[in-house]
Amino acid sequence: MGRPSRQYRGKSAEQRTADRREQLLAAGLTVFGRKGGDRATMTAICQEAGLTERYFYESFSGRDELLVCVVERIADEIRERALTALAESERGPEERARAAIAAFVAVLTDDPRKGRVAVVESAAAGPVRTRRRELLRQFADLVAIESRELWGDRALQPPHDQIAALLFVGGLAELMTAWLGGEIDVTPDQIVEAATRQYTFTAHR
Repeated sequence: MGRPSRQYRGKSAEQRTADRREQLLAAGLTVFGRKGGDRATMTAICQEAGLTERYFYESFSGRDELLVCVVERIADEIRERALTALAESERGPEERARAAIAAFVAVLTDDPRKGRVAVVESAAAGPVRTRRRELLRQFADLVAIESRELWGDRALQPPHDQIAALLFVGGLAELMTAWLGGEIDVTPDQIVEAATRQYTFTAHR
């Protein structure tokens, strides 16, 4: 049998490693979300987390891997909150769609750091951009599936449902990018209303 992990302040080595990983993920959200680009260096992230680079490499191979993990965590939150909103709404298809879209928009606008990371920083080169495309496609697949749940026989059939879903998800991501960059003067509620109209107009026959 292996030796039990040595306890330090009541925590095992594994627990301390997990805690440091959480610190780095939180720091990554803050640094990428507020500084972004070349200013979101590993040094800045470690300073924000209060950890040395040695501990950074304990959890991540580099800056890009950390960013991918932060993006995935935000995507998981969006998916969970949107699906919960759909499940909890007992109204008609349009109202249920509005609830899900509002949940999506709220994640990115209530905490603009998450918005910047999810739709701006995720467009960076390399593995981050690749993962962004994969996540957008997954959300499009989810939109197509939920459209069939909402509209039943009236829902678009393949491949038209996928085309409409990709157009919707991609367009909404670009709209959020413009909002986060201050390029468009609208409120989150107006984004939700416009996105709901667009979705309900294109998701069914």
